[in-house]
Amino acid sequence: MAKDHEDGGPAQYPSSPSSTHEPGPEAGPTSSDWSDVKRWRKAERERLIAARLAVSPDTRAAMSHLIAEGLDTIIGDVAGRMVSLYWPFRGEPDLRHWMASINARGGRTALPVVIEIGQPLIFRAYVPGDRLDKGVWNIPIPAEGDPVLPDVVISPIVGIDPGNYRLGYGGGFFDRTLAAMPFKPLVIGVGYELQRMATIHPQPHDIPMDRVVTEDSR
Repeated sequence: MAKDHEDGGPAQYPSSPSSTHEPGPEAGPTSSDWSDVKRWRKAERERLIAARLAVSPDTRAAMSHLIAEGLDTIIGDVAGRMVSLYWPFRGEPDLRHWMASINARGGRTALPVVIEIGQPLIFRAYVPGDRLDKGVWNIPIPAEGDPVLPDVVISPIVGIDPGNYRLGYGGGFFDRTLAAMPFKPLVIGVGYELQRMATIHPQPHDIPMDRVVTEDSR
């Protein structure tokens, strides 16, 4: 899935108002008020992204391979199916080799594209080697092509809880996109075991993943 961020870009994390009573990142919000939850989620994003980036590139590559195997187990035959993936960013699992294998096995692949901040994403067909442009936040996107509707959406997570609720980058692109689609695809969150959380304190607008795949999901 494309990166979503409530503060204008995935690499920017503005400071929240200081408070001597503000809980630590893992303590959870002090109330169910959305402003408290947003502040807590911001701190959790920073913690979890830092933890992900602290893993060595070789280890992340090995875990990405195991995640690809887990996805094959869940999805099964990809022939004739459209699978949307994502361009890896800030230590996310790199599934570009798996993307190529989907096309080799008769499937089709796509990448998400941000058309406008605050609006749903669209998906454009993409095969490794197609021309790319720089999209929002300089994340590569297919340079051309009409929108497509994926049968399967692979979404990277920042965090995930036992209810399969995904902590993303905070912009709400994922939820808006699913709500706008004419049919619901199979939605699979991908990430590492270190990104599991007790809860993201889900809100009414949050949509859970259908499945979650990590390096331990084989």
